[in-house]
Amino acid sequence: MPPRDITPKSTINQGSGVPSRDPEPRYLAVGRILRPHGVRGELRAEILTDFPERLAEMEAVYIGPQHRRYALTGVRFHQGAMLLRVEGCESRNEAEALRGALVEIPLEQAAPLAEGEYYHFQLVGLTVVSDEDEPLGEIVEVLSPPGANDVYVVHGPRGEILLPAIKDVVLEMDFDARRMIVHLLPGLV
Repeated sequence: MPPRDITPKSTINQGSGVPSRDPEPRYLAVGRILRPHGVRGELRAEILTDFPERLAEMEAVYIGPQHRRYALTGVRFHQGAMLLRVEGCESRNEAEALRGALVEIPLEQAAPLAEGEYYHFQLVGLTVVSDEDEPLGEIVEVLSPPGANDVYVVHGPRGEILLPAIKDVVLEMDFDARRMIVHLLPGLV
């Protein structure tokens, strides 16, 4: 599943209710370590947040499946990636051991979202129904192609459906009922 500020978010029509999903993650991904950068333990990471500049304000990040805490000692941006310095990662070999790991922050440190914006984890699991009351399935993933709208991957009775996160398609989101109502444009199914 794709991440974004600090884990994924989508902008769509405002719906009723307050977004919530159980269980809520404790951490949100802001990056993925691609490789070491240099020989002194600096980490080159893919940016997985809409707010990468906020990392400069963070005291620590959590890396890997065990969410090991690392004091953040430096953040800079270079050629579309972020370069991180973390305490305890002082050599190329130590940096290499972190290759592929997610860089995360605690959920409570996530950037507040504007009205009508949601984190991807809040959307996964929503039941999707057409405006003609046809059950279409459940959102299993949110894709974030560069320079385009998010796309909701729905699995259901018709198989896999890819729904663009646009106002013409997403008509209503009801987080209390965990349901999304959509209009199927010609060619979507």
